[in-house]
Amino acid sequence: MQLTIHSVENSPDGSKAILEGNAADLGLVPNMAGTAAGSPALLSAFDGLRRAVGSGQLDPVAREVAGLAVGVAVDNYYGVAFHSTVLGRLGVDDTEIDRMRAAQPPSDPKLAAVYVLARTIVLDRGKVADDAISRTTAAGVSTLEILEIVAECTFAGLVGTLDNLAGHVELDAFLAPRAWN
Repeated sequence: MQLTIHSVENSPDGSKAILEGNAADLGLVPNMAGTAAGSPALLSAFDGLRRAVGSGQLDPVAREVAGLAVGVAVDNYYGVAFHSTVLGRLGVDDTEIDRMRAAQPPSDPKLAAVYVLARTIVLDRGKVADDAISRTTAAGVSTLEILEIVAECTFAGLVGTLDNLAGHVELDAFLAPRAWN
């Protein structure tokens, strides 16, 4: 499906203010937001989820690990590049990022539990077995963190759906070094 990457100037009226907010928050309008802007309702959902996930209490590295796990699970090229870039900026070693991009959990036990849980949530469509939750909590992941991982999975799933529907949204220049094949 051919989807346009909108700018503030050429987006539908209902999307302009949201894209302006993205630009103010991030210093640019990411191509994924520009793609979602073709529908003001979709962009509103996208931006609302982005803001909600970002306002949570989940450690930023854990949040990005969950997002990367989802990206890899659903072949979301944009999401994999995005989460890999952010993890690198958060100081995560490239070896660990490469492991996750190859569908392997990171070496840290708690982050590994986050990664495995996020993959399970997405691949099993939310039907997570009790023993999987027990293993996650045994690794030190709290109920609050699990619920926030669900929020990240929801957001990353939306990004993945849009990326795949579009036949892969063109990566922004800042994401290109972390492109995923």
